[in-house]
Amino acid sequence: MSTGTALAVDPHVVTCTLAPRFEAVRSARDFARTSLQRWGLMELFDDVALVASELVTNALRHAIGARPDPSGGALGEYDFPTQPTPEGRLPIRISLVHRSPQVVCAVSDPSSAGPVAREADFVAESGRGLHLVESFSRSWGWHPLGSGKVVWAVFEAETGCGSGPDATLLDGTAPAGRVEIGGRHRRSA
Repeated sequence: MSTGTALAVDPHVVTCTLAPRFEAVRSARDFARTSLQRWGLMELFDDVALVASELVTNALRHAIGARPDPSGGALGEYDFPTQPTPEGRLPIRISLVHRSPQVVCAVSDPSSAGPVAREADFVAESGRGLHLVESFSRSWGWHPLGSGKVVWAVFEAETGCGSGPDATLLDGTAPAGRVEIGGRHRRSA
């Protein structure tokens, strides 16, 4: 469940703070649906929702410090901290930025450790999230913050955009084999 959605001065930059509970993944998808509908970009919903789900799940599992429920709950139940950070914020936030022709989905969390893609194991029940992020976005990466990090993924908002001699990316560069926005980067799709 989200704790609130804030619409910034710029209607093409929206942020939602997520409570560190399993419902946060569904809240992130609902937030993506509402934002993309407002922008008339529902054709991106499936890809953005999948990536948002993976990034929020990673934040819950790895950055927040999910641990087995100490009350002896079933395997897979977690006890997430629900208290605000010392700055008064809940620890996970999702932001969507629409700068035509691109949409950026960014999830911030309190851990400074960067995401690590594991070798794909198609028998394992987990561990393929970053491979999905890479497959369904144009590019993705992460950037350290003062306290924590932000993991982002870029999507093309219009078919055919992002190519051609006049195309530019959010960082002002022309598309190439690699895309950098902020700190770390991955190869483009």
